[in-house]
Amino acid sequence: MEKLTPQEEEAMMAVWKAGSGSVKQLLDQLEEPRPPYTTLASTVKNLEKKGFVESRLTGNTYLYYPSITEEEYKKKFLNSVVKNYFDNSYKELVNFFVDQKQLSPEELKEILKLIEGDNLK
Repeated sequence: MEKLTPQEEEAMMAVWKAGSGSVKQLLDQLEEPRPPYTTLASTVKNLEKKGFVESRLTGNTYLYYPSITEEEYKKKFLNSVVKNYFDNSYKELVNFFVDQKQLSPEELKEILKLIEGDNLK
């Protein structure tokens, strides 16, 4: 699975949010400033070629729906980031956010509780 461009990610977020829909319905899911209709239509067609969405013709309108879940994409993307930028270490990823002051002590405690809770199962 290849990494999506920011424009493709924005379109995928609209598809995931809508569940399925026409280009016009997907456009309604996007925040301002919205891309032109033709730009979104082209982006969605690219996503279809890449295998991220599928379509079906309903009347004279194509409806697009995701062929991959948001969870699957996040997992694949995050694994790639960790592998390529953090020596395949989630510990290094967390350490990066701590060093950048992006995680508070309270958030770290919450993460530890999540980890410890998982280990109890």
